[in-house]
Amino acid sequence: MLANTFPSKTLLYTGWRYLARHPWQSILMVIGITLGVAVVVAIDLANASAREAFDLSTAAVAGRATHQVVAGPSGLDQAAYVALRRAGLAREGIASAPVLSEIVTSPQLGSRPLQLLGVDPFAEAPFRSYLANDGAVPIDQLTAFLTQPGALLISADMAQRYGVQVGDAIALEVGGLQRPALVAGLLQPADSLSRRALDGVLLADISTAQELSGRLGRLDRIDLILPEGDPSALARLEAQLPAGLEVASVAARGGAIQQMTAAFRTNLTALSLLALVVGLFLIYNTMTFSVVQRRPLFGALRCLGVTRRELFLLVLGEALAVGVLGATLGVALGVLLGQGAVQAVTQTINDLYFVLTVRGVAVPTSSLLKGLALGIAATVLAAAPPAWEAATVPPRVALSRSGLESKAGRAVRGAALASLALMALGGALLLLPAPGLTLSFAGTFAVIIGIGMQTPLVTKLLMEGVTPLSGRLGGVLGRMAPRSVVSSLSRTAIAIAALMIAVSVTIGVSLMVSSFRYTVVAWLAQTVQGDVYISPPSATTTVATATVAPAAEAIVRGWSGAARVDTLRTTTVDSPDGAVQLAAVDNPDLGRERRFLATSVPPEQMWAAMQAGAVIVSEPFANRMGLPRRDGEVTLQTAQGQRTFPVAGVYYDYTTSQGVVMMALPLYRELWQDRAVTGLALRLEPGVDPDQVTHGLQDALAPVQSLTVQPNQALRAEALVIFDRTFAITGALQLLATLVAFIGVLSALLSLMLDKQRELGILRAVGLTGRQLWQLVSLETGLMGAVAGLLAMPTGLALALILIYIINRRSFGWTLQMQLTPEPFVQALVVAVAAALLAGIYPAYRMTRMAAADAMRFE
Repeated sequence: MLANTFPSKTLLYTGWRYLARHPWQSILMVIGITLGVAVVVAIDLANASAREAFDLSTAAVAGRATHQVVAGPSGLDQAAYVALRRAGLAREGIASAPVLSEIVTSPQLGSRPLQLLGVDPFAEAPFRSYLANDGAVPIDQLTAFLTQPGALLISADMAQRYGVQVGDAIALEVGGLQRPALVAGLLQPADSLSRRALDGVLLADISTAQELSGRLGRLDRIDLILPEGDPSALARLEAQLPAGLEVASVAARGGAIQQMTAAFRTNLTALSLLALVVGLFLIYNTMTFSVVQRRPLFGALRCLGVTRRELFLLVLGEALAVGVLGATLGVALGVLLGQGAVQAVTQTINDLYFVLTVRGVAVPTSSLLKGLALGIAATVLAAAPPAWEAATVPPRVALSRSGLESKAGRAVRGAALASLALMALGGALLLLPAPGLTLSFAGTFAVIIGIGMQTPLVTKLLMEGVTPLSGRLGGVLGRMAPRSVVSSLSRTAIAIAALMIAVSVTIGVSLMVSSFRYTVVAWLAQTVQGDVYISPPSATTTVATATVAPAAEAIVRGWSGAARVDTLRTTTVDSPDGAVQLAAVDNPDLGRERRFLATSVPPEQMWAAMQAGAVIVSEPFANRMGLPRRDGEVTLQTAQGQRTFPVAGVYYDYTTSQGVVMMALPLYRELWQDRAVTGLALRLEPGVDPDQVTHGLQDALAPVQSLTVQPNQALRAEALVIFDRTFAITGALQLLATLVAFIGVLSALLSLMLDKQRELGILRAVGLTGRQLWQLVSLETGLMGAVAGLLAMPTGLALALILIYIINRRSFGWTLQMQLTPEPFVQALVVAVAAALLAGIYPAYRMTRMAAADAMRFE
């Protein structure tokens, strides 16, 4: 047969020759794949780095411990450790070690959050090997570590980075208090993982850590290693515990904290995948054009005996080659982009969740392989329909250049009907009350792509509707431009859809962020009622890690002009459901000043109910725990054991997605025996200037403790700065998605101009001037951009509704107030039209530079 005499090597050469003769098409497709893959890889690296940073930070502190003995917010008395050791933990086969940890900073060590870890060197060996042989601490340094006041061990890498040497004195900032310390020695772990884990750790003897943190006689916890083959060891241990102490699993506590950021990371991943989805349109469009451009060649090959399978594999092989190159470049670019993405993600996690002392960028092989696989798979999937078209079209039809456009025109209504089914499926997935976000994002993508499938029909209808107006305004060119867009619908519709999806994401995310910001501003105005706020510097903005010194508190309470001083104590306590953020207050006006989603008692009776033992919880906490809107209950581990509290109300809160339980400060102090203060709010007498009080307090408190003193307006402004910083990475992802779409439009227009080169050559020959050609191309591209912008408006609005009322609620648990403003819609329309017009500059320039005779000979 003829097929057997046509070597596959010749077919491969035919494909390679086409790619080599059309480098711009290949380059644009490679760029589209590269950017799409780079965004996905960068976000995946950022998420992987954040997860690894948490694991390393936890491992550096927890070591090989399986369980921990914990108490309330003020920790436990070190006498409890002595009592347990005397009770025979070692005879039970249970290793134990006391631990005290504190987040500190040092100007000599970069002023970044560091973990001060206080340990007992003689009990450490089973848990953390930093002081063993592989830590390589010389004996003289170890002697200084145990004998000199304020002695610390730091990693050799940290010492080299900041130019610190053994014997250097450094200053530690611990909760606003300056403490002198000494670098007694350097830790030099043998493996890279331990080096990264120790990068943010300052190791101290337990007594030294107690002195530096001002917590003499106290421990944070007791680390334990329970024997694996003895399931009753835990029960025997719990029977020996003093009242107020409990045993918690290290894995369970770490897993609960990891879950806090899961929704945040999932949202970033979904947004990054949108850039790849936009890239799919670009790949499909480019491959479709390459098929259209070679339809006569494919028809001739079919006539010569080349099989459908061989043509299908030829086109798919071309796409695979381009996909491998684009995905490889995308992975490399993603690693570079990941450096900035890691900083943004880590900063957000520090702002909103917990402190990450490890800041390095992890580059796991799985992330790189995932990027390669996604890029290659996306390219092959997007190229499969054009490849199938090339393989299945009859030879006679393939030789006709109008075949595909006729087929595309007939498929317009079918695509519109199919899109309705896809949107209905997406809506059903969004309405399913399933846990997690996988189905929610699947439904979101289905809705967006479904609306994108309406693009051919909408484009056709709009072009038919605009033709009379454009004809009156632009004459012959005004009539030609919309007809040209419709006559090449198989390519223009894909480019319009890609640009529309990118612009709709901009609208949807902008509306979500502006609505979120509006909600936060309104919430701050109603809940931040004090005139001046005093708090210690903290490593995170939502969970205070330091307390106000009693001497500083006395100065604040005695300040002239203060009508009232409200006290706040925020901390973390244990519960059967994991760690819970607790806020204790003594504000009697709390019921009137908080905005409640639901209450079991009238707001004016809220404080009395809280004094009687009730608590109120934030909306994210209620959603996370599945509490009813009224008459719920919360169980917490107190110093006297577990206690269940009735929930008097659920209030709106936007500080943390973990959620907060709030109770009366007198009740908290009674149950936990903790008199520490996290923050103070001054309410001033009428006529007293808050700025003057702020400056006066700053001067008066400076010798006692370095505290943050802010007037009401400054506190609100700082909250909004943190808010804007949280969404900075979202804006970057929007920009990258739009850039991918812009390249898609440029590719489509180049393809369109090349495909119409003969037609435009004839127009030039019959008298069309270069200026008129510019006008024609600008009209076509402007109309394409306008259609994309107009269709992006309802799509962006639908996306905003999904983000605000479904995704955010399921991700973070809070209710946002929709804030519709015209700016995102107007900006999106301008961006769409401008991107299309800019993308048309090069194709128009290229056509005006080509001689009419050369253009007419194009085939």
